[in-house]
Amino acid sequence: MRRPTPRKAVKALCKPDYFPPENVLTRVLPPALVGQRDFEQFHFIGFDLSQADLSGRRFSECLFDNCNLAGASLSNTALQNVAFDGCKLLGLQFMACRDMLFDVHFDKCQLDYASFWGKVMPNTRFVGCSLQEADFTRTDLTNAVFQDCQLQRAVFSQTNLQGADFATAQGISLDPAQNQVKQARFALHSLPGLLAQYELVIAE
Repeated sequence: MRRPTPRKAVKALCKPDYFPPENVLTRVLPPALVGQRDFEQFHFIGFDLSQADLSGRRFSECLFDNCNLAGASLSNTALQNVAFDGCKLLGLQFMACRDMLFDVHFDKCQLDYASFWGKVMPNTRFVGCSLQEADFTRTDLTNAVFQDCQLQRAVFSQTNLQGADFATAQGISLDPAQNQVKQARFALHSLPGLLAQYELVIAE
C-alpha cells in the first residue's frame, strides 16, 4: 500500500523590500490612482486610512509604513505578502480578508482588539507589537513568532500554536488543553498564564 506523501513545511515569505520609485507614496494617493483596486509593490508612508473602505481591494508585495488603518473595512480584501511597520491597526477584522495567499508581517504595530479568527498564517512574525485583547480563535499560527509583544487578554482557543515562539512575549494566557502547543516556546514568567485555569498556587 502506497504511503501518502508528507506535507512540506510552509516557508515564511520574505518581507517586501523593493518598490518602484513611482510606487512610493506619502500621505495621499495621486489623482491617477484614486479608485484603483489592485496595488502591487507599493510603499505607503504616513497614510491616514482610519475608517476607510478597503473592501475588495488587492494589495500584493506592499508595505504600509507609519499608517493609521484603525477601523478600516477589510471585507474580501486581499493581503498577499503585505508588511505593516509602525502602524495603528486597532480593531481590524483580518478575519474578513480573502484566505487565498493571505500573508502579513507586523513590526511595532498597535493591534489591540484585532481579530484573526480562523486565518491560516503559519510563520507570521509579530515584532514589538501590542496585541491586547486580539482574537486568535481557530487561527493557524504554526511556527509564528511573538517577539517582544504585549498579549494581555488576547484570546487563544482551538488555535494551532505548534512551534510558536512566545519566549519574549508578555501577558500570555491560554489553556494548553484547548490549543495545540506542541514544541511552542514560553518563558518561565509565562507559567502562571498557562496554568491559571487550574487555580494552582505557584510559589516564587
